[in-house]
Amino acid sequence: MSDENRTPSASRTPSITLVRRALTAIALAAGLAATSAAQPASAAANPYQRGPAPTAASVAAVTGPFATASVSVPRGNGFGGGVIYYPTDTSQGTFGGLAISPGLNGTWPGIAWLGPRLASQGLIVFGIETNNLNDSPTSRGTQLLAALDYLTQRSSVRSRLDPGRLAVAGHSMGGGGALDAALRRPSLKAAIGNAPYLPSNSLAGDRVPTLIYAMQNDTLVPPSRLTSLYNTIPATTERAYLEITGAGHNYIGQPSTTLARTMIPWLKIFVDNDTRFSQFLCPLADQSGIRQYRSSCPLVPATTRALTTAG
Repeated sequence: MSDENRTPSASRTPSITLVRRALTAIALAAGLAATSAAQPASAAANPYQRGPAPTAASVAAVTGPFATASVSVPRGNGFGGGVIYYPTDTSQGTFGGLAISPGLNGTWPGIAWLGPRLASQGLIVFGIETNNLNDSPTSRGTQLLAALDYLTQRSSVRSRLDPGRLAVAGHSMGGGGALDAALRRPSLKAAIGNAPYLPSNSLAGDRVPTLIYAMQNDTLVPPSRLTSLYNTIPATTERAYLEITGAGHNYIGQPSTTLARTMIPWLKIFVDNDTRFSQFLCPLADQSGIRQYRSSCPLVPATTRALTTAG
């Protein structure tokens, strides 16, 4: 029987009791310290971290750790409507948001696989339709920004969204639109251009972490053009360039693990400040299907960089 369960003895002295109390206090303090130490430092420092620790399998998976739902949005509000995909979990706080534009003569259903795949990783994804199928990159940039404003201010999922953590992406002219939007709204956390067509071919004013995809066999927006575009991004801006082996201009039209396992870390690093995902891009963990890769490694979110500088 332990001391705690015994009947108190008259032979115990007050000094022994005091010693026991002191030892108990020390043990409790040690236990609290151990519990505190067991909490991941990144989780304590990063209020935007969502979901379990990532693995190579989880970023390549067709479905991520979050269950998702979707809601359709009618034409209006400055863009052609679309579909919003969002995590149904409300226990972890708000999520970052992403608006995606299709390319010339394209519609959202042509690249709609991106919606649930990215949302299941803990992001709110708005796949938009454009006002017209032949809208210019500048027009598509305007529509992407209008879609983000709708998402944060009027959409049915706005209470689930953190309006301070937003990103843009797109394909072809939609990719050019995403880059155009980044130039005009430097508060964005990330931009992704997939075979992007940007008439100016310059990102000299880009302050948004930018990922550019080129397709090896793309004759519409060839890798040489996108390499030149990438080279105009300022050295102070986080950036990466990926060339997909054997791919053509419309490669994004079919579900691609190569795209998913690189897009997801980019968005999680810069939208969620989640450096747990840096291991997949810095350096590139899986080079299969990728002909060329360049980046500004180490890829450090602005918040983390500010904390490091302050320290």
